[in-house]
Amino acid sequence: MTESELKRHIRGIPDFPKPGILFYDISTLLRNAQAWKAAMAAMAERITPHRPQVLAGIESRGFLLAAPLALELGLGFIMLRKPRKLPGATIGLDYALEYGTDRIEMQADAIAPGQRVVLLDDLLATGGTMAAGVALLRQAGAEVPAAAAMLELTFLGGRRRLDVPVETLLTYDE
Repeated sequence: MTESELKRHIRGIPDFPKPGILFYDISTLLRNAQAWKAAMAAMAERITPHRPQVLAGIESRGFLLAAPLALELGLGFIMLRKPRKLPGATIGLDYALEYGTDRIEMQADAIAPGQRVVLLDDLLATGGTMAAGVALLRQAGAEVPAAAAMLELTFLGGRRRLDVPVETLLTYDE
């Protein structure tokens, strides 16, 4: 499927979650098996050259990409979650957002030092959450060769906040 064909499966929802925001909804792509399969195959092609040993997904829509891709590529999968959502010992990182602060956590024993971990989320917008994810993985001892997202809002400049290569499938310029 071409980029324009895949984009037909993404719907824009105006004024969600607040007025003035156009939300790019991937649920319409996920419910179409052919489109989802094509999107996952294209994401796998973009991620494989970075030679990951593990894929990490950011809660919650990042899980929808990272988990099936990890399975397809024969890799492990780890979750970066909101506070107090993971059992056992965790490590976390607080980070700034344009409207406040947030925190992500991972299990302290989720990766071995030096493991190559590619980080995934559904959307790259301002880059704050993804940059925090890269920093948290590094704090845990991971090597992070790349990050990836299904959608990128290029006009928000999020990739400038990242110091790793960024792979995206679909881009939106405004």
